[in-house]
Amino acid sequence: MDYKFIADLLESVKAPNEGILSLVLQKDEHVNITLFGFSPGQELSTHSAPTPAVLYFLNGEADITLGEDVHQARAGSFAYMSPLLPHAISAKIATTMLLVQIKASKQSE
Repeated sequence: MDYKFIADLLESVKAPNEGILSLVLQKDEHVNITLFGFSPGQELSTHSAPTPAVLYFLNGEADITLGEDVHQARAGSFAYMSPLLPHAISAKIATTMLLVQIKASKQSE
């Protein structure tokens, strides 16, 4: 199939009562797209990824650390991260977030 259509991402994953729920929406040689549901108080501790990535918050409120900076994310917040940027996420309330990891194209030499 050449495409994937999801009519309502918020209906695809609900924040659990406890913990973090993740749902892989698409994973191939080009991208890794994951939908996350965070219960209040849950966090992803500081880490980095080898690929560029985009975070898009669909609902909720969270503190997001990007490098040395901390931002307050809410529905509609967007972040682009270069490879290896240290980042962390801490949900203040139930929060849903979309992560898009962009994989580099392998070009033949």
